[in-house]
Amino acid sequence: MVDLPKRRPDEVLVHAKEAPPAIEVARLNLWYGKFQALHDVDLTIKSGIVTALIGPSGCGKSTLLRSCNRINERLGYVTTTGTIKVLGEDIYGEQASRIQVRAHVGMVFQRPNPLPLSIRDNVLFGHRLHATRHSSRADEDGMVEQALREVLLWDRVKDRLQHKATGLSLEEQQKLCIARLLPTKPTVLLMDEPCSALDPEATSAVEDLIWDLRGHYSILIVTHNMAQARRASDECVFMLMGRVVEHSATEAMFVSPQQQQTSDYIEGRFG
Repeated sequence: MVDLPKRRPDEVLVHAKEAPPAIEVARLNLWYGKFQALHDVDLTIKSGIVTALIGPSGCGKSTLLRSCNRINERLGYVTTTGTIKVLGEDIYGEQASRIQVRAHVGMVFQRPNPLPLSIRDNVLFGHRLHATRHSSRADEDGMVEQALREVLLWDRVKDRLQHKATGLSLEEQQKLCIARLLPTKPTVLLMDEPCSALDPEATSAVEDLIWDLRGHYSILIVTHNMAQARRASDECVFMLMGRVVEHSATEAMFVSPQQQQTSDYIEGRFG
């Protein structure tokens, strides 16, 4: 097994321009009970790059993120209108299966949430849940090695795959949670503040991993950390009060934002 080849930044951006959009959101509205959290959101997320959602607390970033794999539906009081397409498929359409949506659109949360199982069983959990046929031991071994190599954990844990995943460091746990998504062959990875529980060294390691995965997965990440958004994304989306205010290349947004509200937020004048 070998690591995925890294694409050069220019190759990644060229591919993103040529490929179909990873996510297309059109006139999306969402209510928690009577409170409207999202207002007519229109947004196109390119394939194969890292896109950061930024904005003050309560602006709708995590709500939008969680709408992209229908995880909001776990709450019984959520109502949505509009459409979200992943690689052209309407994930809210009548024929869409929530189980299949979540297999192809993986989710990483703020705090690592490894299952109280072995490292090996954590990696295989999603595959076993979604598989339509039984996999051989050799096939599963290959999946485990490939997934752990992709998240740069294989060399650290290859001799203790049967150990409890909860014994790993927080950095390793978060990388394992990403590895757990990969055997189901997702096209999109959603990350909700994936470094908020990590120390600076672990944060740097996870940011490097996210950057390594771009080009092979389309990554949408929520972050409150402006330095992280600038370091670890190709494009940024600024949200305010449930609306998209601005969407542009990351460097352009930080150097010359087009909207005064964006400038105020980036420069720390509110939020």
